[in-house]
Amino acid sequence: MDIAILGAGSWGTAMAIHLNSMGHNICLWTKNPNQLEEIKKTRYNKKYLDVMVPEEIEITNDIGYALKNKKIIILAVPSHAVRNVVEDIKNIIQDDAIIVNLAKGIETTSLKRMSEVINEMIDNHVVVLSGPSHAEEVCRHIPTACVLSSIDIKACEYIQDVMMDENFRLYINKDLIGVELGGSLKNIIALGAGISDGLGFGDNTKAALMTRGLAEITRLGVALGSDPLTFLGLTGMGDLIVTCTSMFSRNRRAGIKIGQGKSLSDTLDEIGMVVEGINTTKSAYKLSKIHNIEMPITNEIYSILFEGKDPRKAVHSLMTRNKKHEMEDI
Repeated sequence: MDIAILGAGSWGTAMAIHLNSMGHNICLWTKNPNQLEEIKKTRYNKKYLDVMVPEEIEITNDIGYALKNKKIIILAVPSHAVRNVVEDIKNIIQDDAIIVNLAKGIETTSLKRMSEVINEMIDNHVVVLSGPSHAEEVCRHIPTACVLSSIDIKACEYIQDVMMDENFRLYINKDLIGVELGGSLKNIIALGAGISDGLGFGDNTKAALMTRGLAEITRLGVALGSDPLTFLGLTGMGDLIVTCTSMFSRNRRAGIKIGQGKSLSDTLDEIGMVVEGINTTKSAYKLSKIHNIEMPITNEIYSILFEGKDPRKAVHSLMTRNKKHEMEDI
């Protein structure tokens, strides 16, 4: 297949390497001219992945050229850039092209999921790919399992055939809302797990955060129309495990720095890449208020990030809430 990948960050580069290894013809687009020259000259994308980009992968900063005659277009840009990129391509993509979205986030202004943002501007089928999948491992062909979802299951099955091999297993889940929310909201809990690490807390704390974090993710998901079982799968618990425990996770790394006392601005400067959980915290906080959903961990992380609350006081607030029965929300 001839496939365009828009966005040459870590995920876009890893996906280009994976699909190239399957024999597909890949055109990788970046709008950054310095990044373009670096990859062309050295075949490395050092800021994002310390792995060689094969010569067969074509690199361009001409988005029209990248999209020419492409039936599959993979969006690998950060969630906050999805609207602008789709606006740029809406008049030049083919009507029958399938959009595969890799971005995990909720738009902070409209509070829409990424597939909703895309379909607001174009009528093409959108397939969402989500699940526990660090780019640093996918590009090295380490066994990984993810989920595809769409309102068009035949489009999912088509992409499953195109993208799945012995190292990259893809399941299909019909619950598009749940798949997108699980992939987005787990980044908030990963920030919390990092803050816990930065404060010097241990495994007990992280286990509590992840378990109760999953409970509030599920509460909001069900209120928005998700199947609660989705959050027990790869895009829920699976993604939560990998993002809360790995140092590949930007959200966890950002949380560690905040827990150690660094400001949000200094943290983002040091990470040097997009930390999706920051904007997602803002979006989830708004959604919880609109739908009157109790999300205490999200609320406290919002207070730390945007209201300057001391992380230790946030932990104290969580630990001294009113007594509860564990299953009273179910």
